[in-house]
Amino acid sequence: MKAKNTFAVSFFTRKSRSVANQLSIYVRITVDKKRSEISLKRTVSIKNWDNTRNRVKGSSVQIRELNAYMDSVYGALLVCHKELLEAHRVVSADAIKSRYLGEDDHSKTLKDLLSYHNEKMSVVLKPGTMKNYYTTERYLYRFLSKERKVSDVFLKQLNYAFVTEFEHFLRNHRDSKKKLSLGNNGVMKHLERFKKILNLAVKLEWMEKSPFNQFQLKYHKYDREFLDEVELELLQNIGLKNERLEKIRDCFVFACYTGLSYVDVKDLNKENIIKGIDGKQWISTKREKTDKPVKVPLIPQAKAILQKYHDINRTGPTVGLLPISSNQKTNAYLKEVAAACGIKKHLTFHVARHTFATTVMLSNNVPIETVSKLLGHTKLSTTQIYARVVESKISEDIDNLLDRLKATKRKKTQES
Repeated sequence: MKAKNTFAVSFFTRKSRSVANQLSIYVRITVDKKRSEISLKRTVSIKNWDNTRNRVKGSSVQIRELNAYMDSVYGALLVCHKELLEAHRVVSADAIKSRYLGEDDHSKTLKDLLSYHNEKMSVVLKPGTMKNYYTTERYLYRFLSKERKVSDVFLKQLNYAFVTEFEHFLRNHRDSKKKLSLGNNGVMKHLERFKKILNLAVKLEWMEKSPFNQFQLKYHKYDREFLDEVELELLQNIGLKNERLEKIRDCFVFACYTGLSYVDVKDLNKENIIKGIDGKQWISTKREKTDKPVKVPLIPQAKAILQKYHDINRTGPTVGLLPISSNQKTNAYLKEVAAACGIKKHLTFHVARHTFATTVMLSNNVPIETVSKLLGHTKLSTTQIYARVVESKISEDIDNLLDRLKATKRKKTQES
């Protein structure tokens, strides 16, 4: 609003309804002849109120304190008016009142933002993603409690120092066994989620800018585990006496030949098995993580596993096709399977997805664009993270190159 708008602050009284001969003190904000009033929650005797000066008469300690409080209210309201002008916000009596009472966007707190995010995003984001946000939220509250000694903080107090101190807290946080809870990438994931939450605050105009503008997230790159051809064959063929481990092994191998994630394997049912354009069986599903449609040809190794469990407690069209346990138990059982096979790698169900991309697909000359489609990725760059070119493939490609160079040389020799 323009600075020329009329603005005034004045104090007045009303007779108290509960105490005789007492007046309740109010402050009135006037902007362009429109008023808004605030009760100061203070009273004064009728004989001590000066109608001319709109202040309390007398020199006692209590009266001086009351007048000083009224002066502080007056000054605070002037500051609120100035802040609204400088921020190019709408200047009205109600807007000044809201800012003074801490009820406008300027006075939103981190707790307000987290509550808003959880309420709105819980219907947009997947439960697994929300679970990660709740974990980040718990770390934020622990940081506020242990490092800042407060339960909440105004959004306008969040700055670069807050972010770096939170990062330091995450890096040094220890669990009940006194071990560091998070590695570098775990810390970065929490900071990335916090950054997204603050970006929401900026979009809502609860903050002018994000303190992450000057902060760079630095992830460490790691080679992701996958099974090579020999290890995958060993895993497939080894005899497991424990039926529990055999079921988990089969589910894992199925994922190695389909590229499905744990939750997509868990939710797989008869309705997901369709006839493809080639007349063969395909898996048609949606990725739980991205809700993106995925169609994967059912190659013989995967089809054989489905056939193995076809008639075992599978009655309805929406009943899961494979006997998979919970994600936590599945990963625990896979450690036992790896030990039984003599595989030294850290085996988790997600390793199957990497194996599909690298050993089953790319190593057999399937184009990365096709692999990306089969994995249900929205960006090719995501597939490039999953799928590396193994040394055997490099060696094979170099041998082919050498053969072509020799053939070219022979041809030139013959022509000359």
